[in-house]
Amino acid sequence: MEWHRLELDTRFPTVETGARKWLIAFGIALAPLLETVDSTIVNVALPNVQGNLGASLDEGAFVITAYLVTNVIVIPLTPWFAERLGRRQYLTLSIVGFTIASMLCGLSPNIWTLIAMRLVQGFFGGGLIATTQAALRDLFPVEQANVGQAIFGVCIATGPILGPLLGGIIVDQLDWPWIFYVNLIPGTISAVVAWTMLRNPYKPKKMQIDLLGVLTLAIGVGGLQYLLDEGERKDWFDSQAIVIAAVCAVVGIALFVLRELTARRPIVELRALADRSIWSGCLLAAGFGTTLIGLNFILPQYLQGSINFTPTLSGEYLLFRGLPVVLLAPAIGAILGANKLDPRLLIATGLLCTGLGTGWIGILTTSHSDFGTLVWPLVLAGVGTAFLIIPLLTVVVASVSADKAPAASAWVTLSIQLGGSISSAIVVVLLDRRQRWHSDVLAGHTSKAVPALHGMSLDGLFATIQGQSYVLAYADIAYLVSAIALVLVPVVAFVRRPPKGKPIEAAVG
Repeated sequence: MEWHRLELDTRFPTVETGARKWLIAFGIALAPLLETVDSTIVNVALPNVQGNLGASLDEGAFVITAYLVTNVIVIPLTPWFAERLGRRQYLTLSIVGFTIASMLCGLSPNIWTLIAMRLVQGFFGGGLIATTQAALRDLFPVEQANVGQAIFGVCIATGPILGPLLGGIIVDQLDWPWIFYVNLIPGTISAVVAWTMLRNPYKPKKMQIDLLGVLTLAIGVGGLQYLLDEGERKDWFDSQAIVIAAVCAVVGIALFVLRELTARRPIVELRALADRSIWSGCLLAAGFGTTLIGLNFILPQYLQGSINFTPTLSGEYLLFRGLPVVLLAPAIGAILGANKLDPRLLIATGLLCTGLGTGWIGILTTSHSDFGTLVWPLVLAGVGTAFLIIPLLTVVVASVSADKAPAASAWVTLSIQLGGSISSAIVVVLLDRRQRWHSDVLAGHTSKAVPALHGMSLDGLFATIQGQSYVLAYADIAYLVSAIALVLVPVVAFVRRPPKGKPIEAAVG
């Protein structure tokens, strides 16, 4: 029997009832919420961090990159850690490690200590998402199986949206260490609940670790993440560091794939990707990460740089993408639980709403837009997020056999993270290039004879052209994100649907 297969005769009951069930659910749900908030909260406060610690722009960027590198490396390993240590033990260890690392980040006396602590924080944070998803899935009885996934989906979708708001408030009202200290109380609560109340679904197993697999994974995925995060800032392959990262990514990933396909006991189950539900689910999850993180990346820049929103106000605006997820989660969970409607229709609807809402934002992206004008397309995109992420997380895992479920959770989680990272890198490149293109076009068609420009100095004219070219570039990015969501709609057909008429989890087990 393969290492990832759960032996049913060693399982302990994990289903809870009454108030205990809800206490555990919301206690452990704090873990992925903290992890996803931390993926975006630092971005807003980075200028303050650099100023207070005397760091350069490149050094400050490592604060974000360090977290993402170790986070992405650990995510594929979470099924192995959970089975080796026990799910309760591993989740608790991850929460405690993440919380302590958060405190140490806030106490860092210099930039390099902060970067080191962010590496540690990302390492423990990588174990929070897929492990919590599995725990929530096993916590509820069959007739409520989708409630846990709805709770998890809300955390995944709203965390990156809450991050900029919390970061803006902290920047405006407090000092930068508080972007890390905010994790201490909820992290402590989550760790206590996980350790004292969560039950293990199976006994921990003694297994040898595939050190070569871990090493090649770290080199390959770490190099890829660094390449994506730092490529544009370092002018891509004109930088020796980027060239080295690219070589590490290609060679490391190739060796990792070869090792895991030939190892007797692989640490990452690559063969699970041959399942059509898993590979199509990963593609859709990457698309979700692209639409969520890609749009969240450009909106604060547009809001604060082009129409003069404060950091707090731009964070409040982004909340309108998260609110529909929270409000619609119970209804979507009920629909999934009944399993009378093909859940793939919900995913397709989510992609359509996301694409249309994002395209609408692109149409309204001008230098004179206001809060009221822009809020409704963001709400539509938020409705799309709710219909996309909650069914996707549930159906992909439910459409595969029980022994593949842990790998499916980990791969979908990794795909969301990589989709966000790749889209962020692409957005930076396209924003720069489209801004320059629009600037050249506007300059070529601008004449000081135009009445609206009479009396304007050359410096003023240049500033106007630059400002408008950025607005047009932001709109282009919104159109691209919209197109990605719409193009992915046919991929939904490759995800299997559970047998009609049964609760989704019952159809699997």
